[in-house]
Amino acid sequence: MADITIYSSDYCPYCSRAKQLLQMKNAKFNEIKVDGSNKLRQEMMAKSGQRTVPQIWIGNTHVGGCDELFALERASKLDILLSN
Repeated sequence: MADITIYSSDYCPYCSRAKQLLQMKNAKFNEIKVDGSNKLRQEMMAKSGQRTVPQIWIGNTHVGGCDELFALERASKLDILLSN
């Protein structure tokens, strides 16, 4: 299974939804919480070019946020990405 990294925040409903989907898929992920850490938020923005959470990587692929993750699921592409 691919390595998964998710930058998230405790108070973000989109982060919760994304993590729930990954958990439903029995996918283990490395969660990096950016709450109160300007350094981690800057790191996330440098890697993704985005300011919002969640930001999700599956392997070396930057998926994007919650909407993009669910779009992959609807298109039946998420399981393929997770299995790489």
